[in-house]
Amino acid sequence: MLSDAERDALEDIRDNIARAMRFVDGFDLDAFLCDDKTFYAVTRCLEIISEASRRLSPAFKERFREIPWKQVAGSGNIYRHSYEDVQER
Repeated sequence: MLSDAERDALEDIRDNIARAMRFVDGFDLDAFLCDDKTFYAVTRCLEIISEASRRLSPAFKERFREIPWKQVAGSGNIYRHSYEDVQER
């Protein structure tokens, strides 16, 4: 059974994946990288996904080992602290 915090985290992840996909609908990579507003909006979605993933229990993450949880959580550090490198990655 999921805790309320885990349920909220999963909803945040789901909602921000859907939001990011809506934002990039119709864009190819070059158009996406040239559109500052969309780039920043998607980066914010990814930051929220990263932060929400940190609220999931180790037991939950163990059930879904195919997801690279450490990289998902760690990506937020890039968005927050190495933001000048985001576009290059």
